[in-house]
Order: sequence, then structure tokens, then C-alpha cells
Amino acid sequence: MLVLLPPSEGKASSGRGAPLKPESLSLPGLAPAREAVLDELVELCAGDAEKAREVLGLSEGLRGEVAKNVELRTAGARPAGEIYTGVLYDALDLASLDPAARKRAARELLVFSGLWGAVRVTDRIPSYRCSMGVKLPGLGALGAYWRAPMAEVLPRAAGTGLVLDLRSAAYAAAWKPKGEVASRTATVRVLHAPTRKVVSHFNKATKGRIVRSLLSSGSAPEDPAELLEALRDLGYEVEAQAPEKAGKPWSLDVLVAEVH
Repeated sequence: MLVLLPPSEGKASSGRGAPLKPESLSLPGLAPAREAVLDELVELCAGDAEKAREVLGLSEGLRGEVAKNVELRTAGARPAGEIYTGVLYDALDLASLDPAARKRAARELLVFSGLWGAVRVTDRIPSYRCSMGVKLPGLGALGAYWRAPMAEVLPRAAGTGLVLDLRSAAYAAAWKPKGEVASRTATVRVLHAPTRKVVSHFNKATKGRIVRSLLSSGSAPEDPAELLEALRDLGYEVEAQAPEKAGKPWSLDVLVAEVH
């Protein structure tokens, strides 16, 4: 199983660990694209801070994030699973998983990123600010920029098993499974059970809990149909829609009573 996650906008501090070693990151086929984004982001933020803030879509109160990006090559690095914070990652709570579940997380979770393309939760990265929705002056819109390198690397990373896609729309734009990979991919929405409306905040928390449940239970669904049964066995109320045509992903709706 490969689980595709969005990053978090907010991130923990880099800490005092050893700095980034780009060559150590997973998915080495993305290395040239990562270097190009890293170079331009550092250069942008080291120049006109106000321009950088506008390009990154940051409010005045987040001006310090620009300065943080200047130090990306020398700042301390920590496992990505510790850098990413927020509702989904709080619910996932990687640090409290048992050893077997943590090993599965290291192997099965892939976090998408405007800066790195995609990383494993064990990859050591510095804290940064650069969403997939950013349009860099030289490279352009990052969602479009990452499509070609992702198309080369991600099908192999997906292996032959289930792909569980929990990304938000901006990050899903960087790579859309196609053909045979798409046929074993499942996307998930979280809906308010009484109204069938998509929920917002609780969407992220529910997705974090789903991933935690799958990792902790040892469940290993091999395709979307098995995932449907696994989630129901874990106590989730789930409705499924199989694709009408071959080469398209399944859609799963997880129903929740709370919408906060």
C-alpha cells in the first residue's frame, strides 16, 4: 500500500540537527527538480523580502517565513514526520505508533510538497514555507512544474498494490495516477452523514485517523475493494463508487456525524 498525503501549511521548527542532505532523500529521480526549486526559492527569499512574501502568498504576520527559507541549506533537518504538523498529522500521531506501525509508516506514507515534490516521513528536511499553489518567477506554477518528474518516478513508487490518495486538490494536481495504477487507486472524501456535504476541518482529522487505523491494525488491503472492507471492519461508515471506466480511480466516501 502507498498512502499519498498533503503536507501541512504550518510546520515545526527545524531544530539543531544536521543540515539537509539532498542526496539522502527518497525518490532520487526527483533530485534535479528539487534542486531547481530549492535554488530558486532560496534566491527569491534572499532578495526582495516583500516580493518573496507576495509570491509565497504569506500574510504580514508570516514575514518571518521568508527569512526561514533563506537558511534552507544550512538549517537543521528533522524527519518529515516531525516537521509536518496540523490537524491531519495530530490525528495520525506518528510518534505514538507502536514499532511495527512506525515501520509501515516509513514504508507506506508519501507526503507531497511544493518544495520537495514528495518525501517519506523518515526523510530529514528543514522547516520551510512553499505550497504547491506557489508560482515561482522562473519555474512557474509548482503544481504544473512537478507533473513531468512525478510522472517518471511515482508509478514505480506505487508498486503493484493499493494507492490510497488522501491529498488535497492542489497537491493532487502534481501527479494523477493513470492507467493500471489508477485502477488500484482510491480517493477519499469525508462527508457529513445527515447532509452528505463535504466537511472541512473534520476532513483532515478523519483522514489522519484512517491512516493511523490502517497502520496500527496491520491491515494490508491490496486493492480498493479490500480497502472498503478493511475500513468497515475498523468501524468506519464508508460508501464506495467503483469507476465506470477502466483506468480510473475508485471513490470512497467516509461518513461522519461531526463536522467541526
